[in-house]
Amino acid sequence: MAFSLSTGGSDEEEVISAINTTPLVDVMLVLLIIFLITIPVVVHNVPVKLPAEVNVPTKTAPGNITLSVDRDGQIYWGVQPVRNTQELVNRLETESVKIPQPEVLIRGDQDARYDSIGKIVFACQRAGILKLGFISQPPARGG
Repeated sequence: MAFSLSTGGSDEEEVISAINTTPLVDVMLVLLIIFLITIPVVVHNVPVKLPAEVNVPTKTAPGNITLSVDRDGQIYWGVQPVRNTQELVNRLETESVKIPQPEVLIRGDQDARYDSIGKIVFACQRAGILKLGFISQPPARGG
């Protein structure tokens, strides 16, 4: 606390009782800087091993079934067009009883409607196919 005495011409001594806050502000700024420097060092992350990005090429086994859908919604078994979903279900039912059961891989055109792909998924479910996968192309890097 600082006191100031005036040395005026009068005998009355005037006391100014104001707190000098400059040292307080200096100490607070030093503490703030210390906390800003030490907090990132103190904070620890849980040590986990994150998976690395790996692009695994599709291994096409001879028994796998590749179904494709073009932008118009036409379904293809390999390269042969399928007339309707009932024909697709019938063909999938004959494949679903094989041991080991083949995996159905769906290739959908980027502009194909979702219901066209959904028809294939539903047909696989109705036929009892247990292994279903989607083939996609990873986005181009860079750019």
